Amino acid sequence: MIEEVSVATRISDTQVYNCDYADGAPFLVSEWQGCELSANEMNVPHRHNGYSIGILIKGKMRQTLDFKQYEVKAPALILMEPNQVHQHTMEPGVELIDIYFEEEFMVPEMAGVISCWRCVFASGIIPLNNAQLEEVLSYARLMMRESDNNNLKRDVVIRSLLSAFVVVVARIGEPSGEWMAGESTRHNMVRQFKMLVDRHYHEKTQVSDYAEMLYVSPGHLNDTVKELLGRNAKFLIDEKRIMEAKRLLYWGEHSVKQIAARLNFEDDAYFNRFFKKHSGYTPASFQKSIREKYN
Repeated sequence: MIEEVSVATRISDTQVYNCDYADGAPFLVSEWQGCELSANEMNVPHRHNGYSIGILIKGKMRQTLDFKQYEVKAPALILMEPNQVHQHTMEPGVELIDIYFEEEFMVPEMAGVISCWRCVFASGIIPLNNAQLEEVLSYARLMMRESDNNNLKRDVVIRSLLSAFVVVVARIGEPSGEWMAGESTRHNMVRQFKMLVDRHYHEKTQVSDYAEMLYVSPGHLNDTVKELLGRNAKFLIDEKRIMEAKRLLYWGEHSVKQIAARLNFEDDAYFNRFFKKHSGYTPASFQKSIREKYN
């Protein structure tokens, strides 16, 4: 069960940090208990460079993902993309397995199995039934066992298990199988579009920029993206820029003028209008409201 709840925990500017709990490793699987000090320390807002899938086995926890807080009750999956600001508040009795990996660790052959495996992580939080919980746990435990040993070709085995695990998660999160298709032309285009937006949204802001890189017309790119994702290409570009602006405002490390320049706006006045159009707030009022919410 997942409920969005009001945020009650205060988060100051200096508390958001880059959490490299994997110590630079491209893959990590770990088990957390709600009563552990290290688990409670994860209540501090942080972000990672890689992807993570949490399996909430028992109990409940509060999970904050990019300015929204949820109460999550077991059994459930918690999926996170790189750079999402998040925090976990675990109650005593919580059992959680967390699988973390960097993009480069994922098996290259995954592109031929799931047309956009990164799209799986947009699901956020997925409730599970008992059968689904046992299915994902079977893969997680195999990865834990392999990770704990120093067997020959350990990384090869873990990559294969991780690949299968992500397929299972995709199957649960998207029962229609839309992203389980192979490399059809349209799925491949959308996958590449999302990758390009993730890399270039700072400096490339128009659909035509991405259409040119993909050697298609802007209209064809827009229609294909909307058909598969339900939103057109321009919406996704703007959404990415707005989310980055919110994160930068939240962290408090840059002025509005600096954020406008960082995201390639002509000036801060245009940035103000753009931000208000898409969020309902001016940048300054959003920053003030999000800080008050965490007081």
